[in-house]
Amino acid sequence: MPAPILATKLYLPPPRPGIVPRPRLVERLNEGLAAGRKLALISASAGFGKTTLVSEWVASCGRPVAWLALDEGDNDPARFLIYVVAALQTIVADLGEGLQAALQSPQPPATEAILTRLLNEIAAIPDDFILVLDDYHVLDSKPVDEALTFLLEHLPPQMHLVITTREDPHLPLTRLRARGQLTEMRSRPAMRLQEHFAFFAIFRIYGTICTRSATGSHAQFGG
Repeated sequence: MPAPILATKLYLPPPRPGIVPRPRLVERLNEGLAAGRKLALISASAGFGKTTLVSEWVASCGRPVAWLALDEGDNDPARFLIYVVAALQTIVADLGEGLQAALQSPQPPATEAILTRLLNEIAAIPDDFILVLDDYHVLDSKPVDEALTFLLEHLPPQMHLVITTREDPHLPLTRLRARGQLTEMRSRPAMRLQEHFAFFAIFRIYGTICTRSATGSHAQFGG
């Protein structure tokens, strides 16, 4: 017997009363959507308001939205994909009808085969839409990361993926960034930390060269 779907994991969070609008952040999300980028990543510490920001944005973006609130049980790749399909079915009711049963069978098909079938069905959806994966940081599963990487690399143009997380996921962010397929939002401390690491990475390359050059000049000119 197939395991039941917990419907509340698929609920779009309602707007909170007294919320402070963040139009600049919403505009950045809109820009990524209009540019056709595959992924919007909101990576920030607890208290940043990641879920609130995204729920505020999707309420006014004008596109159908599938929402999945992740929990530790979704570390199992079959369960993760079952819930991804269930979330997408809130947009297209009959999407992936056979996939959930296949994923819950004693010997499910290979993940890539499941994802290929899912991507083909997504590609047939006529309208642009958004899939939100909320709280991705609760997952620590290489098979789930690999499944999502495959999904991102073959994502149909009508689907836009949004991830909220407290830490960067193990996804090909560098490649997506280089291809102009990534919108990123981070808390200021996280941005400063990235700049810190970038500085020392540059220093390791160029600082050594400069030090050697200075040492050579010192020896050449005698001080």
